[in-house]
Amino acid sequence: MNLFLLLHVSSVVVWVGGMFFAYMALRPVAAGVLEPPQRLTLWAGVFGKFFPWVWASVVLILVSGLYMLMLLGGGSAPHYAMTMLALGLVMMLIFAHVFFAPYRKLKRAVGAQDWKAGGMALAQIRRLIGINLGLGLLTIAIVFVGRALLPG
Repeated sequence: MNLFLLLHVSSVVVWVGGMFFAYMALRPVAAGVLEPPQRLTLWAGVFGKFFPWVWASVVLILVSGLYMLMLLGGGSAPHYAMTMLALGLVMMLIFAHVFFAPYRKLKRAVGAQDWKAGGMALAQIRRLIGINLGLGLLTIAIVFVGRALLPG
């Protein structure tokens, strides 16, 4: 159980921590100091390095989470665990959409130097990552509050 919990929490740290850094630190600085061609090229490169880590995190979160959920009783697991599963699945679907739709558009736009289309794709990615960041932080809060209310 401890190994699965370590994998689970480490993967959450990579994913949610990466979104927090990108959204709260990198995004405002990049928007303030870079012109669209450089900013969009930067983001395409950053996502190209970060998204493989997110995919690995998604797999590890899902596998470790489902294993631990089974240990907690499967469908009769505590409500906080079922809520974590539901929110996690929503986050994974949002990430998959980001990866397969606006991120692809961003890469194509940067390759074609279509800065307007790239800006539109980046704006969509920004909104969806903001939503996922909020869901990730909410999930963390629910788990810790739920575990505190149901010790054991």
